[in-house]
Amino acid sequence: MPWLNWPNRITIARIALVPFFVICLLNVNEPGDGWRYLAIALFVVMAISDVLDGYLARRLNEMTPLGRFLDPVGDKLLIACSMVILALPETAIVGFRLPAWVAVIAIGKDVLTVIGFGIVYATTSHFFIEPRIWGKSCTVVQCALVAYALVAPDLPPNAEKAWPILWWVASASAIAAVTDYLRIGNQFAARVHKEQKEKDKND
Repeated sequence: MPWLNWPNRITIARIALVPFFVICLLNVNEPGDGWRYLAIALFVVMAISDVLDGYLARRLNEMTPLGRFLDPVGDKLLIACSMVILALPETAIVGFRLPAWVAVIAIGKDVLTVIGFGIVYATTSHFFIEPRIWGKSCTVVQCALVAYALVAPDLPPNAEKAWPILWWVASASAIAAVTDYLRIGNQFAARVHKEQKEKDKND
């Protein structure tokens, strides 16, 4: 199967780890730090795999439409699940509960992006998946937010000052990313419609 190259295998493996990571997060407040450390370990593995699959795809020249689709899907699943769990009073890490509005903005960004891409496909019959610097930057910041929450209990007390800063940076980057995605999606749809009109005119 040509689509099942090594970059895609790594991406699929990363997605398969998300449920195990979620289980760890749901049990993170159990006595002892075992679940939290296991969550940290899984998070590190997924972060490394995220870098590795992109590197191999470029190095081996094996970038595929499936890979361009699965890679952000893995990121969105990880971020969405983490944000919800870390924002709920029952499952948030003690002393580092994520404000609900931060989770809403993060998930809302992904929902609006998916709806936007769906509208583009419905109006153009073309899939439009294009990695953007704003989207990548947003993912990095959101992952940093999740990572900080996981390691926060082990940090010195003065490190807590960075926690609210990460909320605002993650939320601002999410708003910037979804605005950028909607803008380029609209430009793509307009270009496709223009090309189609010119084609129909020539025919």
